[in-house]
Amino acid sequence: MRILMVCLGNICRSPLAEGILRQKAAVAGFQCTLDSAGTNGYHTGEAPHHLSQKVARLHQVDISSQKARDFTKEDLENFDLIYAMAGDVMKDIQQMAGPSEHLDKVTLFLDELNPGMHQDVPDPWYGDEDGYHEVFDLISNTCDQIIKKYNIHQTQAIQ
Repeated sequence: MRILMVCLGNICRSPLAEGILRQKAAVAGFQCTLDSAGTNGYHTGEAPHHLSQKVARLHQVDISSQKARDFTKEDLENFDLIYAMAGDVMKDIQQMAGPSEHLDKVTLFLDELNPGMHQDVPDPWYGDEDGYHEVFDLISNTCDQIIKKYNIHQTQAIQ
């Protein structure tokens, strides 16, 4: 399974989601390829935000080698699941995609934790370190749900 996490700048929320899910997937034996991207391109080539890295490190998750990249229309073809961290990101993806049969791969990330609630992962960029801790916990809980949901499907497919 190929999973892409997408936020605005690809330096706060989506790198955390990629790193957290990568670590949890390895522990759970969940086979997946992970990446993250941003829709606005302001930080292309940059490392994750220093507070995202700090909070991740406090939880033994290393995201320091990630580099921000732009979401592309080709991502719709190359990934099985595309998680938008917020509604504005979802709209950006839809606009970039235009008419595409792959838009059914795109969903709000927190819909995995709270189906049908259409909630955004708060953007910690605008606050202090506490916001990064809150976002980490929210993303971590959602990653647990993703593994629970899709690891069962992988196990059943193998049997």
